[in-house]
Amino acid sequence: MANENNNNQAPQMTDKELSEILQVRRDKLKALQDANADPFQITKYDVSHHAEEIRNQYDALEGQTVTIAGRMMSKRIMGKASFCHVQDLSGNMQVYVARDSLGEEPYAGFKKFDIGDIIGVKGTVFKTKTGEISVHAEEIILLSKSLQPLPEKFHGLTNVDTRYRQRYVDLITNPESKDTFIKRSKIISTIRRFLDDQGFIEVETPMLVSNAGGAAARPFETHFNALDEDFKLRISLELYLKRLIVGGLERVYEIGRVFRNEGLDTRHNPEFTLMELYQAYTDYHGMMDLTENMYRHVAKEVLGTTKIVYNGVEMDLGQPFERITMVDAVKKYSGVDFNEIHTLEEARAIADEKHVEYEERHKKGDILNLFFETFVEDHLIQPTFVMDHPVEISPLTKRKPENPDYVERFEFFMNGWEMANAYSELNDPIDQRARFAAQEEQFAAGDEEANHTDEDFLNALEIGMPPTGGIGYGIDRMCMLLTDSAAIRDVLLFPTMKTLD
Repeated sequence: MANENNNNQAPQMTDKELSEILQVRRDKLKALQDANADPFQITKYDVSHHAEEIRNQYDALEGQTVTIAGRMMSKRIMGKASFCHVQDLSGNMQVYVARDSLGEEPYAGFKKFDIGDIIGVKGTVFKTKTGEISVHAEEIILLSKSLQPLPEKFHGLTNVDTRYRQRYVDLITNPESKDTFIKRSKIISTIRRFLDDQGFIEVETPMLVSNAGGAAARPFETHFNALDEDFKLRISLELYLKRLIVGGLERVYEIGRVFRNEGLDTRHNPEFTLMELYQAYTDYHGMMDLTENMYRHVAKEVLGTTKIVYNGVEMDLGQPFERITMVDAVKKYSGVDFNEIHTLEEARAIADEKHVEYEERHKKGDILNLFFETFVEDHLIQPTFVMDHPVEISPLTKRKPENPDYVERFEFFMNGWEMANAYSELNDPIDQRARFAAQEEQFAAGDEEANHTDEDFLNALEIGMPPTGGIGYGIDRMCMLLTDSAAIRDVLLFPTMKTLD
């Protein structure tokens, strides 16, 4: 029979060995139930301390009685005395288990515990001869029986696909994964405190919408039986938050999931966390200042430094962020000056010369954006605001008064990634209606990501929206950078996965 409690490195189990282990664990559970000791009947256990607290407060706790609880991750039986390690949220704590302290029958019961079982321990805090802070058990209770073995302890859960599908096992066996998600939580809570201190209020807006606008993306579609109407999952938070600005809530933000019917890769998941905020009486320059201050503050609070190292590359949030127009960025990295290109024909000609592919429906501004994506993005490693986009790709943004072919918009880049997108928000309902009409033409020409006219939003603008700055942040990409995670799936607890056959 397979010995699953062996601490020596072992080859992967065969199907037969795994089947034997599963049966042994179920037999142990049945024996406990027959003895009226079913661990699943236990409803609570009072925990006084976590492992990290005991280590940090050892001088005060030495010789004191504590209660800890967690998953048993190792067990070493040595006759009349044994050792095990209990893992809780804060880490591992060694437990010394002696037959004379525990009693003969409880000690015999402990010896039958399996790796992965959840146990409670009451005992005194001490140091072993080797100096390891430990708990000398006076009482051990089985709180939950693990019926499945954990992955082999020397290698952990290494199969990437399984780590994403069984995140609960990944969190148990890979401490760096748990640390990533604890850090993600700290990032989001720090953002909330920062914005709350700036006078913003957090709100919630609908996820099921009749018109999924506010971004260039394909929505997921569904049918609402009660109303017998088709609905979509939101692709953005924008249009409802702007309605709240119209209503007089001058500073609002929302952190929530949005859904885009697109592909999967290292930076894209069809459902992801977006934060959007809107502030009345400011513009996109105000959004730049807020973004720079927020990123710097979050890095200091969560990492203790403004210097981020991602995949071996250092990015410094402590320095002023670069600000460059899209036209100047394209000129810098491609040598093409779109200030000297005045017609669509000229734009197409230079695109052909530079081997930039475009579609028949693309206008001059679209081609400028294609040049930016082709020649510029990968160079934007340090924090950079790319400003003043063409109007053709910015249907919800105010035009620049001195140059109406462009708008007051920026995208924030780090590590070659777009991290945020911001506007001086368009609040002219007549211009907005015309922009929606242009988007409808784009949709008719084959652009499935074009926006549709939102009559209620237009009505809100006609009521009157003050000058407003707005921005959307990719929270998952921010978490990737701050945790040095290679893929978006590494910062999503339950990423989208293809169903197994």
